Amino acid sequence: MFYYVRGELAVLEPGTAVVDCAGVGYKLLISDNTLGKLANMDKKEVLLYTYMYVREDAVDLIGFASKEELSAFKMLISVSGVGPKAAMSILSLLTVEKFALAVSTQDSKAIAKASGIGPKTAARIVLELKEKVAKEFAAVPAGITEQELFKEEISMSGNLAEAEKALMVLGYTKAEAQTALKGVPPTASLEEMVSAALRKMALRF
Repeated sequence: MFYYVRGELAVLEPGTAVVDCAGVGYKLLISDNTLGKLANMDKKEVLLYTYMYVREDAVDLIGFASKEELSAFKMLISVSGVGPKAAMSILSLLTVEKFALAVSTQDSKAIAKASGIGPKTAARIVLELKEKVAKEFAAVPAGITEQELFKEEISMSGNLAEAEKALMVLGYTKAEAQTALKGVPPTASLEEMVSAALRKMALRF
């Protein structure tokens, strides 16, 4: 029903934002990540993408600072046993990028750290969303087959290959990922490799 709401940010507090649209205040439930983005904005006018959740006793409007976060939310609630509250808990703990990275690298422990998410639920999220996340967040560039990727990966150290794959899931091209990973110690952990590469790319762009 509502695709987004745009207006003046009237109220901002943990878990909630109220957006004044032509004199009507829309109360939206928000994640901690969206809260942080809104808090750091200089202008009063904001735009939040929305999802309407209808229950027997209430109707909730949930707001997201980006289309990517909304997309991640929809993916999460498509998993059996994961409702809006659990999905928002995950998106409050992890940014969309870190969520995509956790799923693509099968790091269910990172997801299980979210409040109300147990190991079994986290494992189910990884299992059910791995292909969806790869497709939604541009995993494999056109023209490169999975077999070609596999042949190239086995010639690299395990963590380095996974780091390259994770960066591609986040939307970087294969060439950009390889360039960013040059000079990264092969003994570093997967998380350290990806973090170092992202810092390098942030400096470039």
